[in-house]
Amino acid sequence: MRKLGILALLGTLPLLAACGDTVGEQALFGGAAGAVGAAAVDGDPVVGAAVGAAGNTLYCQQNPGRCR
Repeated sequence: MRKLGILALLGTLPLLAACGDTVGEQALFGGAAGAVGAAAVDGDPVVGAAVGAAGNTLYCQQNPGRCR
């Protein structure tokens, strides 16, 4: 079951590149993907949301041409 959760988490990674047009959208999309990914591997969804929001926002701000 743990391997299935890891595969589900890996499946959410492309969602992190779905940036959004504003910093708020970037944080929202990343946070949602992080929470789902954390829940899929029996992690803490709040921590996953925080990491996903920060990671997606940072990625999108550093790579604006890749986020659309």
